[in-house]
Amino acid sequence: MGDDMNRHIAQCLRAGTRKRALHFILCASVCAWACIAGTHAVADVPDNMLVYCSEASPRGFDDAQYSTTVEATAAAYTLYDRLVELKLDGPGVSPGLAEDWKPSDDGLQYTFYLRRGVKFHTTSFFHPTREFNADDVVFTFTRLFDPEHPFRKAYPKDFPYVSSLGLAKNITRVEKVDSYTVRFTLAQVDTPFLQKMAMPFASILSDEYAQQLLKNGKAADINLLPVGTGPFVFREYKPDATISFDGNREYWRAHAVLVSKLKFAITPDAAVRLQKLKANECHVMSLPRPTDIAAIRANPNLQLMSQVGFNLGFLAYNTSRHPFDNLKVRRALDMAIDKRAIIDSVYQGAGQLATNPMPPTQWSYDKSLGSAPFDPARAKALLAEAGYRDGLSFDLWAMPVQRAYNPNARLMAEMIQADWEKIGVHAHIVTYEWGEYLKRAHAGEHDALLIGWTGDYGDPDDWLGVLLGCDAVAQGNNFSKWCYKPFDDLVKSARATADQETRTSLYMRAQQIFKEQVPFTPIAHSTVYQPLARNVNGFRIDPFGPTLFMGVSLK
Repeated sequence: MGDDMNRHIAQCLRAGTRKRALHFILCASVCAWACIAGTHAVADVPDNMLVYCSEASPRGFDDAQYSTTVEATAAAYTLYDRLVELKLDGPGVSPGLAEDWKPSDDGLQYTFYLRRGVKFHTTSFFHPTREFNADDVVFTFTRLFDPEHPFRKAYPKDFPYVSSLGLAKNITRVEKVDSYTVRFTLAQVDTPFLQKMAMPFASILSDEYAQQLLKNGKAADINLLPVGTGPFVFREYKPDATISFDGNREYWRAHAVLVSKLKFAITPDAAVRLQKLKANECHVMSLPRPTDIAAIRANPNLQLMSQVGFNLGFLAYNTSRHPFDNLKVRRALDMAIDKRAIIDSVYQGAGQLATNPMPPTQWSYDKSLGSAPFDPARAKALLAEAGYRDGLSFDLWAMPVQRAYNPNARLMAEMIQADWEKIGVHAHIVTYEWGEYLKRAHAGEHDALLIGWTGDYGDPDDWLGVLLGCDAVAQGNNFSKWCYKPFDDLVKSARATADQETRTSLYMRAQQIFKEQVPFTPIAHSTVYQPLARNVNGFRIDPFGPTLFMGVSLK
């Protein structure tokens, strides 16, 4: 309740009996005005529809279950908010559903002071009776790390980010201090903790809605019928066809929602997406083919934005399986791939050769490291030394969809297959539907697979810990299933160290171990291109991968 309102109520109470009726009327008017001023007015949003031609169907809208930008775009940054948000134009975080926060002196506690007056979405399946508060934060995070949480038991799921980032073990308590204050307690210092709180998995859910679902025996609907506080309100999802949203006219960020409707037209074929963009059937499209960039740039009805991608496309070897547990085999396979030919053919000039397990724009990147030379003869000799003089046969998985870090996984797989044939390695190319591909890969069913990563929060831990740490092996994002203690100890030490110079030294040593052990072969960092219709205003490329619609309008 605001200070002005409190002051006027006190005046009312002190007024006594004289002119009580007049005071009551005046106070009622003042209180009504104060209540209105303390809430978020319904926004005047233009009556129009923004159409986004997306590349794939999201597997659901419960972001903690997933780790791709398909779900992050459809859910985290469209439907939800987080306690803090990553800055798009520099390092660090900015206020979100938490207006302020304070770490303890020892770095083991973080206290968040929550924003008041934030409303959850009203939908056909949920009508909130209260505003966002501390109960929602406690519910959101407790179910992620407590397997005995009632909602987790009713809807048991794995949360890859929570495991990969070490949070499942490190967050020991989330407590409600009061209705608008929440305190997190950690087992050990986690220097990039605030950045992690800005990631999609940390999107805040409604505890009231969760209790309704539990009561009705429909806990799984949290993934299918989402409720958030974000800029758009879910209306309908037709898998492989469309997702429909309404602009949130009660959104707490003033003037952030500038279209009344948002529609995802799910269009897996990049050529068809471009046709729709040219025909004005969509205003924004995802992931153009490299071969189309010149034509898009020349089209007067289109805009083309671009920036250096904060990403990495790579080939992961499942080191939990033979023969990939043999270092000489991994080195041979890596050395036999003509990576520069892949850059030329797959990325069409929009890619940069990768050597490290992170992009060059990430602080602590070790510039001194280089790739092993392309040397098929030496590769064949290494295979013989490893006991595979007569060659090898195994499956090579190729993604069925285009991603920012890999515009054509099938072509890349075919080129790698041809390179390996020259050293006696026979790779059978395998693929699955995207959701099934990821599910099986997380479970470690692959031999070798093409995959990639776009940085989530600007910290080296997002690459070295999430993609290569021991905590990320079981159902996490360590697709190499590689747990190497000397490497893992360095990464965990860096995570628990505040001094950036010390952290950099630890991460550079970890990168050197990576190059020695070759758990995966880095292939490329790609440039990100974003085509738009000419009448789209206010669009910004998110360096962390998702497509953002907050602040976007149509002329």
